[in-house]
Amino acid sequence: MTVYGDEKSGNCYKIKLTLHLLNIEYQWKAVDLMKGETTTPAFLAKSPQGKLPIIELTDGRVLAESNAIIGYLAGNSELVPKDEFDKALMYQWMFYEQYTHEPCIAVARFIQLYQNMPVERQSEYDSLHAKGTKILGLLDQQLSDNLFIIGSQFTLADIALYAYTHVAHEGGFDLTHYANINNWLERVTKQRGYVSMFG
Repeated sequence: MTVYGDEKSGNCYKIKLTLHLLNIEYQWKAVDLMKGETTTPAFLAKSPQGKLPIIELTDGRVLAESNAIIGYLAGNSELVPKDEFDKALMYQWMFYEQYTHEPCIAVARFIQLYQNMPVERQSEYDSLHAKGTKILGLLDQQLSDNLFIIGSQFTLADIALYAYTHVAHEGGFDLTHYANINNWLERVTKQRGYVSMFG
């Protein structure tokens, strides 16, 4: 399969990390968001929303949305709980990542890392930091009694939340205050097949 992605993107990194953890072969095709490469006719033919990442299977089928992609890739692997309630908990935290965590932590990182802190987004950036403190606090609390997000099993929820949490400092968030998060980040790096964002 071919993965179309931006190496600096946490959403794209989720795909890369999942593929490596599952030892699945793939080709990576770099797409530069800031150069408008997601708006070309050729890319829009594959991804009408003009969003990254997408994967293209060998038969030509295309799948978008990072958490849907990793769900497809993991299938019946050890990254998805067998117990139905635990599986639902995994999805709960994956939805939390996309609808609460990512729109705050990732957007602040985008403003700082990709856009180099434009003046017109400063107030938005400050607001995101106020929200981010609560978001990271909740995540730290969840990890106070758990090795991983939903308990003792490493799942897709960990991959989804790790992607932007481990680079939150690039959005100005100070993770030194969150001991549980830091311990969890270290445990993720110990998973067999782990690869770094730029590895």
